[in-house]
Amino acid sequence: MTSSKTAPQIEELKTQAKRLREKLRSAGVSLSHSAALEMLAHQHGARDWNTLVAKVENRMQFGVGDRVEGQYLGQPFTAEIRGITMLGDGSSRRITLQFDQPVDVVRFDSFSSLRQRVTGSIGWDGRSHRRTSDGKPQLLVRPI
Repeated sequence: MTSSKTAPQIEELKTQAKRLREKLRSAGVSLSHSAALEMLAHQHGARDWNTLVAKVENRMQFGVGDRVEGQYLGQPFTAEIRGITMLGDGSSRRITLQFDQPVDVVRFDSFSSLRQRVTGSIGWDGRSHRRTSDGKPQLLVRPI
C-alpha cells in the first residue's frame, strides 16, 4: 500500500544524493545525478535506485495520533496510534494502539477479556510477525 507520506521520503533521498554529488564535486570527483542516486541506493542496502524507491513506496507510514483500522487477534478495530518506535535493524516497529471500542481477545463464549490499549510489533506492511494458532498475524494495521 502506498501512503501519501512516502513522497517526502523520496524527495529527501534525492536531496541526499544531491548533497553527496556536491560534496564529491568539491573533492574533485565528477559524478552524474543518476550515479549519485545509485550510490545512495547502495548505501541504503538496495540493489539500485528503482529498488529503493519501490521499497520506500511500499512502506506504510504511521505516526503518533494517526487513525488506523485493522484486526487484533482476529477481532476488527479502529484506533488511534499512541506510540511508535523503530526496532532493531528497522525492519519492524513497536506500535501502541488505543482502541475506540474495547476488543475481546478471548474466543470462548463463557469468558471475556476486553482490551482497550495494546502494544505489538509490525513490519512495514502493517502485519505482525507473530501468528495466532491458526497461522494468521496477531495484529494487522492499515491507515483509515
